[in-house]
Amino acid sequence: MVRMAPELTFGTSIADWQERINVERMRQERAEKARQTLRQHNVPALLAARPENTRYLTGLRGPEFQPQLWYVLFFAEQDPVVFHHAGWIHMYPSQVPRIKHWRLARAWVSGCGPEAAGEEARLFAEGVYRELEERGLAGEPLGVVGFDGRAQQALAARGIKTVDGGSLMLEATTTKTVDEINCLKMAFAAGDAAWARAWELLKPGAIDVEVSRQAMLAAQQAGADEIPPGHFRSGPTSFDRAFERTGRILEYGDLAYAAFCNIGYLGYKCCYYRTFSIGRAPDQRAKDWYKTLVERLDRVIEAIKPGATTADAAQHFPPASKWGYQDEAEVLTLEIGHGIGLYHYGYPIINRQWSLDHPQVFEVGMTLAVEAREGEPGVGGVRLEDGVVVTEHGAELIDHWPREEILVAPRA
Repeated sequence: MVRMAPELTFGTSIADWQERINVERMRQERAEKARQTLRQHNVPALLAARPENTRYLTGLRGPEFQPQLWYVLFFAEQDPVVFHHAGWIHMYPSQVPRIKHWRLARAWVSGCGPEAAGEEARLFAEGVYRELEERGLAGEPLGVVGFDGRAQQALAARGIKTVDGGSLMLEATTTKTVDEINCLKMAFAAGDAAWARAWELLKPGAIDVEVSRQAMLAAQQAGADEIPPGHFRSGPTSFDRAFERTGRILEYGDLAYAAFCNIGYLGYKCCYYRTFSIGRAPDQRAKDWYKTLVERLDRVIEAIKPGATTADAAQHFPPASKWGYQDEAEVLTLEIGHGIGLYHYGYPIINRQWSLDHPQVFEVGMTLAVEAREGEPGVGGVRLEDGVVVTEHGAELIDHWPREEILVAPRA
């Protein structure tokens, strides 16, 4: 039987009388893990864009409405350089005195044209080279993650030798600190507030997108600081998972499940599915589907323990041929365990597509979401996803919404 992780004893507010999420400690421990990874691979510097990378390395936020508007040059042995965007570069330094080096980012937006983009890319690469040269690192390998091909080409043209920074970041973020785990617990707790609101509103005649909107509002009111659209799939659209946000009117007897994924707290995002039966108890076929589903996830989760591998867990997922599919890729992201945190598909990955031939070892501090589904195309289906943390004693659930049976909605 799966075990529950200890619940949080605090909320989202700060306090001087209780140890809560310590953001300063979290920033320092994340940065040190990244530095250790760079040292281990003899890469003295990492150039990073995209929020999952920049936030992990510096604890900073920034605009993300276009790719690589801002970026960070992070060093194994020296203070980082933050290249920030228009507006932010003038406002941010006074608010974050711990960052010593600020520079204006050079970026190109999608409509500027190839000539303008090429000129900006040259200035971008020149700015990076200048910082490396000042530190005696111009001839050393530079890890790069989160940039487009034009940026990579500009760096190469300036004579900068680059290596894959994505693999370095995935390695650094493989295990989570106590504060990161608590951020994830907070995100799942906000997800529970969303489930509670959905349970009240799901009923015959309700519109799926409106239930989702109200559920996400409840998560925000509970303290989540990142809110996804949220969406339900129901009735004949609930198996196999495909399009969503249809505006479908729920009908009596429908099965309905939602993906409350990317509800976030301080950048850490949950991935969370639950299933409901609309207006009445589910029929025996749905109960059998769901019983099979719970038993499958229990076996996968029970196989997650320090020293075991993703192959040990993946064997408990059925082969894709169970549903008449020809290739395991046909259930990619449907029958899977995946790392969660700032990275939504970080290490490790559990599935039959990769894990049996390329196993990864479970370590204490890893956090994952484990998900699967059952059903019949055009008729309906059920889905379940749990968040877990790997402890010395095995995997423990960090979500707390009921999972053992399909709940009837609306709540009586």
